[in-house]
Amino acid sequence: MRTIPISWGEVTDVSPDIRLTLHNAGHILGSSMVHLHIGRGLHNVVYTGDFKYGYTELLSPAISQFPRVETLIMESTYGAPDNVTPPRAETDALFVDIANSILKNGKVIIPVPAVGRAQEILMVINRYMEEGELTEVPVYIEGMISEATGIHTAYPDYLSSNLRDLILRDGRNPFESDYFTVVKQHDRRDEIAEGGPCIIMATAGMMEGGPVIEYFKRLAPWDENGLIFVSYQVNGTLGQRLQAGLRSVQTYSRDGKMEITNVKLSTHTIEGFSGHSDRNQLINYVRKMRPTPRRVFMVHGEESKTINMARTISRMRGVKGFSPGMLETFLLA
Repeated sequence: MRTIPISWGEVTDVSPDIRLTLHNAGHILGSSMVHLHIGRGLHNVVYTGDFKYGYTELLSPAISQFPRVETLIMESTYGAPDNVTPPRAETDALFVDIANSILKNGKVIIPVPAVGRAQEILMVINRYMEEGELTEVPVYIEGMISEATGIHTAYPDYLSSNLRDLILRDGRNPFESDYFTVVKQHDRRDEIAEGGPCIIMATAGMMEGGPVIEYFKRLAPWDENGLIFVSYQVNGTLGQRLQAGLRSVQTYSRDGKMEITNVKLSTHTIEGFSGHSDRNQLINYVRKMRPTPRRVFMVHGEESKTINMARTISRMRGVKGFSPGMLETFLLA
């Protein structure tokens, strides 16, 4: 298999009568929507994949302007009527308020996926510490976060315009903020746990392993500490069980002996940092897409969500929504 990298906006022939162009999807670094130009303008299809049509610190919103579009194939991960997240300003304010409350006497643990969410939260922390709204404390980073962050730094052209200008024009790299310390030695964990107030960001995001477990075992028995979830927790994971109120966790020591950790730290969940579009953003994307597509196929979501979104979109003037079934075929021409 041969991989050929192409840039956003670069038109590429993938067959004698199909041209492909990639555009920013706003989901994670380099995530792309696919625009297919079929024949000599016979038909044009946009496939979104996972996308974010909203403001984030890290990335620009997904592209919604195309030369031609007749058919849109769109994800519906958060397409249910109740899948509406708070405005981003409210999300940031809640994060700052909760963190400041914990940091009066304790430490904040933030379990994060290494790619995307980690860098977004780092930028939020750096911004509000610089602005004086978030308590200035050391921010310790462990896991694959630093490696993934290095890739973000290497490709500033794919970041939000604000970040890109900071790095390329002003010569400031917020990913290398003085607030951040990468933990490279495991024996530092005890020192961090026994030290003063701080923020600890570590993988894995759902707490099913990784260095976050080691910090959790050290800090969970003390009620002045706090755990802040900023990403989705799958049902049955340790993260989800802690969200549901689990107060005793079975873990294992380095030599394999079973340990019981009593959970006294506070647990908080903040929605609004998702790399997916919520229901309102999905609907707004179709409304603001230019040109307006004639048909929209809802995919990549639970059946109830794709059906509901298809019905909602069909109420828009000149647009027909579909929730395709398995092996169902459609004539697009």
